[in-house]
Amino acid sequence: MFVQPVPTLCRDGDSLLILDQTALPWRREQCRLNTLDEVARAIRTMQVRGAPLIGNTAAMGVALALTRAGAEDEQLEHALTLLAATRPTAVNLHWALNRMAGILRPLPAPRRMAAAWDAAEAICADDAATCDAIGRHGLALLRGLPARSGRPLRVMTHCNAGWLATLGAGTALAPVYAAQAAGIDIEVIASETRPRNQGLLTAWELREAGVPHMLIADNAAGHLLMHGEADVVITGADRIAANGDSANKIGTLLKALAARAAGIPFYIAAPYSTLDFGSPDGAAIPIEDRGADEVCSSIGVDARDEAISLRIAPAGTRAANPAFDVTPASLITGIITERGVIAPAALSATYAERQE
Repeated sequence: MFVQPVPTLCRDGDSLLILDQTALPWRREQCRLNTLDEVARAIRTMQVRGAPLIGNTAAMGVALALTRAGAEDEQLEHALTLLAATRPTAVNLHWALNRMAGILRPLPAPRRMAAAWDAAEAICADDAATCDAIGRHGLALLRGLPARSGRPLRVMTHCNAGWLATLGAGTALAPVYAAQAAGIDIEVIASETRPRNQGLLTAWELREAGVPHMLIADNAAGHLLMHGEADVVITGADRIAANGDSANKIGTLLKALAARAAGIPFYIAAPYSTLDFGSPDGAAIPIEDRGADEVCSSIGVDARDEAISLRIAPAGTRAANPAFDVTPASLITGIITERGVIAPAALSATYAERQE
């Protein structure tokens, strides 16, 4: 099983320790969360990123809340409601909270605290095992791609769907780490993913894992795909509708369109907790709008390696900032899940029991 080079989330007594992703890629910092409000803030402000990790953190946050504030019905419902409101698009958050609610609501209050920690830790362990399974199925897919002479196998990705986004090897990057362990000569093309630059985090974690990679501007992806510089595109997802339409970080749709035009296969890698059979198609998926500030500014470091925010557009500039887009199922070659590589149209049959 893949072991994270740096833990992204763990319990420490009655607190949580997270890797603060707002400090990356410049500084590696842990942050201690002691209260429910701090957990909610960490999810909302993207100290914790990645759909699976958001769900894991929310589950642990419920356990922390019951430990700190009591486990009566009022405290349980407050924790579930507050955490559910933090991010609208990533369905893993709501899946994890619903799983916690289903376990805890029937129990008497004195039994809830211990049961909450057990349930949260089971969700976290399940995430790691699911990532490993995605990696195995993705590795078989990569082995089957046509070999290119003179260069490594190249995987293009978008946003961050590696071990920083989960408690295991990741989703989209799990096949890459499996290929590295299998001795396959592999390289990753990671796009910057403006405006929050999650692609910089991908480059950081690939460097930590010793995987060859290349960082590109988002707008370079289409050019590279059309010139055969990537062999496959694999991204994660934050919510997958019943028909296979998939929501992921803004800019994913452009890669899917370019991949189709270039004849390059485009895959989504995601666990069962990302499936939302309550959304019949992508039009039903809520898209988070994060406001103009992120588009009109940029965060970097100065000569002393101190983080600074710079305004890159004149004050008062109107800007749109949808955080996600939806890639239609018709553009997706397959979805890599813990059960194998599945055609979007086959999701409902493959996961029939989850629709009951």
